Amino acid sequence: MKIKQLVVAGSLVLMAGGLAACGQAKAQTSKQKTLHLMQDTDLTSLDTSNTATLTQWNVLQQSMEGLYRVNSKNKVVGAMATKVVKPTNNGKTYTFHLRKNAKWNNGDQVTAQDFVTAWRRSVSSTSTSGYSYIYEGIKNATQISAGKKATKTLGVQAVNKTTLKVTLSRAMPYLSKMLTMPAFFPQNHQVVAKYGKNYGTTSTKMAYNGPFTVKGWTGTNDSWNLVKNTYYYDKSAIKLNKMTMQVVKDSTTAHNLFSQGKLDDVTVTGATAQGLQHDKHLKHVSKAGTYYLRLNMAKNHALHNQYLRQALNLVLNKNSLTKKVLSDGSTAAHNYVTPTLVTDPTTGKDFGTETANTARYNVKKAQQLWKKGLKQLGKKSVTLKLVGDDTSVSKTITQFVQAAVEQNLSGAKVTVSSVPEKAESAAVSSGNYDMQYALWLADYADPVSFFDILTKNNPQNYGKYTDSVFNAQITAAHGKNATNTKAYWQNMRTAAQRLNTTAAVVPLYNMTESHLVNSKLTGVVYHSVGENDYTRATFK
Repeated sequence: MKIKQLVVAGSLVLMAGGLAACGQAKAQTSKQKTLHLMQDTDLTSLDTSNTATLTQWNVLQQSMEGLYRVNSKNKVVGAMATKVVKPTNNGKTYTFHLRKNAKWNNGDQVTAQDFVTAWRRSVSSTSTSGYSYIYEGIKNATQISAGKKATKTLGVQAVNKTTLKVTLSRAMPYLSKMLTMPAFFPQNHQVVAKYGKNYGTTSTKMAYNGPFTVKGWTGTNDSWNLVKNTYYYDKSAIKLNKMTMQVVKDSTTAHNLFSQGKLDDVTVTGATAQGLQHDKHLKHVSKAGTYYLRLNMAKNHALHNQYLRQALNLVLNKNSLTKKVLSDGSTAAHNYVTPTLVTDPTTGKDFGTETANTARYNVKKAQQLWKKGLKQLGKKSVTLKLVGDDTSVSKTITQFVQAAVEQNLSGAKVTVSSVPEKAESAAVSSGNYDMQYALWLADYADPVSFFDILTKNNPQNYGKYTDSVFNAQITAAHGKNATNTKAYWQNMRTAAQRLNTTAAVVPLYNMTESHLVNSKLTGVVYHSVGENDYTRATFK
């Protein structure tokens, strides 16, 4: 997920100093009907066609629904659609029937046109969310995003008020998983027409079809409420009356607010998380995300050389990084695809585990490869520019990498650039870097969610990775093998192995969230893929 590169990594904060004992005030009682939550970055828009950030998607997860949702058993079930449908036309046509009792919070019925409007806006060449690529595979989406076809040609049609027809250019066996994402949520077409470019800029310039409605967000403030939606079709399943959300960027502040009983679920990071690893309220939530070094493999950069890339992967002691430096429950990553993402149905094994790189920390081997790479380049030394954001955790990681490389690889110099997120993004998009501390969090539970952004022509392939074997595997998976389970998963395994062999990225550690949770809070669904779902929560 693109936003993770610039938002999640930037939200982690290392805080020095002592920690107060972690208790909770008596304000939280068994009769509590209001859930108090935090977000660690600002809310900038509610319009999924305009922006795509973690805070935005976290808010929309509680207040909106798409055709499908993921239930507490991590199973895709019908939401606005009455059921999960099977495609026809060799996997290229989906016909969805919408619930007739599905309504927006203003009383309007949720219609097929609401999906048509939303998807056309999001796939448009003028969309600024950065997520138009997620629609690739829907008929004409790629051409529309490139400005070569009109949005009305997108393969999505309102057959009638409650029937939506989606036509694909190729079979997409993982489409059902994708449709649970906020990127595919509907937009009330009448509300969009009313507010135009101002749609989603405040909580009042929106309509909500989910369990809660957003109240009190002006577009700039750092706190708002979510109130139970009386028009929600399944309102009897919603036990809370209200959620409050406030932006808390400081991990120590989050811990203090939790200790005072002012927040019921907070995330803590860095030194704060380190000091709370044995706290009774601590909950580790494994997410299908991998922190890694993005490598610039453009021909005019040193890391175009495969031997140098392989050396970087071997010279970093990732176990030491997670256990001694981070010490927050994170685990070492030996694969670009995170374990816990998905089980390979043809082997019955966890995909991230079965395809893990067997080449592990080995300084001697790294030195040999480094020397070989320099010889190929005809150089005695290289200077690598390592870019990260200006948060403490990013600085800690980049300093760790810098020390390991410079101390162990002869002729290697690493310059670290710790800059605000906007400047970091500019450096990466312009190619003014050699390595970048990044994170990719899966959009949906399939390895191709990771792989797509490394294909040759993907707009998010900022590292300029180009490998004919890898590209051929992904092309086949999207094409001739899309509906052949055995062949598809063989493509996935081969693609993963190719990334390992060519050292396309340097995995660092797997994403783990450290939550402090009110012991009386129950019913929260902490998804490995996607946003945490608080809509069915209650207090014991």
